[in-house]
Amino acid sequence: MNVTQEQLKLKLTQALVAAFGTDYTNTDPILVAASNPKFGDYQANVALSLSKKLGKQPRIIAGEIVSKLDVSDICEPPEIAGPGFINLKLQTSYLEAQLNSIQVDTRLGIPTAKNPQKQIVDFSSPNIAKEMHVGHLRSTIIGDSIARILEFCGHDVLRLNHVGDWGTQFGMLITYLREVYPEALTTANALDIGDLVNFYRKAKQRFDEDPIFQETSRQEVVRLQAGAEDTLHAWKLLCEQSRQEFQIIYDLLNIELTERGESFYNPLLPKVVKDLATTGLLEESQGAKCVFLDGFTNREGSPLPLIVQKTDGGYNYATTDLAALGYRIQTDKAQRIVYVTDEGQSNHFAQFFQVARKANWIPDDVELVHVPFGLVLGEDGKKFKTRSGDTVRLRDLLDEAINRARADIEKRLQEDGRTETEEFMQNVAEVVGISAVKYADLSQNRTSSYVFSYDKMLSLKGNTAPYLLYAYVRIQGISRQGNIDFTNLGINRQILLKEDAELTLAKHLLQLDEVIKEVEQDLLPNRLCDYLYQLSDKFNKFYENCPVLKSEEPARTSRLMLCDLTAKTLKLGLSLLGIKVLERM
Repeated sequence: MNVTQEQLKLKLTQALVAAFGTDYTNTDPILVAASNPKFGDYQANVALSLSKKLGKQPRIIAGEIVSKLDVSDICEPPEIAGPGFINLKLQTSYLEAQLNSIQVDTRLGIPTAKNPQKQIVDFSSPNIAKEMHVGHLRSTIIGDSIARILEFCGHDVLRLNHVGDWGTQFGMLITYLREVYPEALTTANALDIGDLVNFYRKAKQRFDEDPIFQETSRQEVVRLQAGAEDTLHAWKLLCEQSRQEFQIIYDLLNIELTERGESFYNPLLPKVVKDLATTGLLEESQGAKCVFLDGFTNREGSPLPLIVQKTDGGYNYATTDLAALGYRIQTDKAQRIVYVTDEGQSNHFAQFFQVARKANWIPDDVELVHVPFGLVLGEDGKKFKTRSGDTVRLRDLLDEAINRARADIEKRLQEDGRTETEEFMQNVAEVVGISAVKYADLSQNRTSSYVFSYDKMLSLKGNTAPYLLYAYVRIQGISRQGNIDFTNLGINRQILLKEDAELTLAKHLLQLDEVIKEVEQDLLPNRLCDYLYQLSDKFNKFYENCPVLKSEEPARTSRLMLCDLTAKTLKLGLSLLGIKVLERM
């Protein structure tokens, strides 16, 4: 809730108490943004909800509330509409004062959280010895944006990369490499990541077909778990090789992460089993140690168990996740733990969350949140794949976006007769290409799948990153054209709102804090995307209807200030999505 809404809500509550007594101190005034601007800016619907309790018609109740309501410092005189809606229209002078206040604030008037928390965002999570592919795109981009927004809100955020760096796959890969390429197990960077992936595929095929190879691989895992020097050395080399490849993509996407893979929690797994046994939750089923779950059944309708230790003594993902959860609560002291994964893992999270709750491992002040997301689809509406049917490598996807952005800028420069340096063109191509991919993903409600289209995401029209970036560039163009220094517009500069387009833009600028507060709670970055798109749209209409450089004073300086505040808001909002701005395109 923004500052204005908070003030109006408080004043409405005071009016309710003055009209009907202290029993109404905690009554929600039901204050919402007006659905139609002609009715004002906010609407209080509380009178309708009190009709039965007070035994009066809503319009009469609304009149009694308004008679006690003093909003003269914020709004025009309240109006009662329909069956009993209280409509509130913000005063122009109030809007001007608010804008002039936030203009000089680096946070644009957005307060930090009243009760900042230690929060963990678990995202990206690729597997060692495999390349990052399109399936890692959404977790990486959504997780980074959520972390940025929580950090901006003042929370202490630990960004964790829970990489798959342990388990059977290393046994079979090391066993296979001992046969065909032993140098890779002793020498750093003996293989590139593509070769490593191919060897992994061949090792998996051998593992599935050859019982002797399968047993040897399992013994190799045992040696790894026991800390055998040669196996451990080989494992470290393979991990480091994958890590270097991951970092290239993280650098390209401007993503910061702290790696803490599955191996980190390996020493804690026996304690998980022991602690579950102590609680009495652990049961044996066909030789495996399990916890049976409420609300989950198999095809036969029997209760479904969560296996925490297999018949051979090995552990499952769930065991590692339980160990990680315990560590994050007890050692990291996290109060909110956010897991960003595809919706296909929803059951897994519901299950191990349930086990942790049954075991009383989650304190009352700790919140666990699974942030699910849908698939990336091709333009045929099916899972996004290459023409040959392979999963799209993330590196290839990003390179293609940059190359297409480069082709587009070269075409526009030629059409405009402009000449730019190679450095300029490549920087614009990278910023636009990467931004287009990020924004196309983040602008969708994350719970839905979306169709991946280079043409659509790179378009200068519509709800796209290039459209937003161009709005920012347009404002910088005003600065260059008029030789304007936005940081030095005079001592007595003031924003003055006269035209409808100015008022519309002003009101939208003051809603950013509300949007960020919503995303902080519901972890839906598309809300911020929607806000920024509407801001760009409203600015463009302002720009078309309100001359800036050619207007007379004091309107000229006022409109320059509105332009500057719009640019600052766009830059801040885009930075929270992990998107850089450009001064020129």
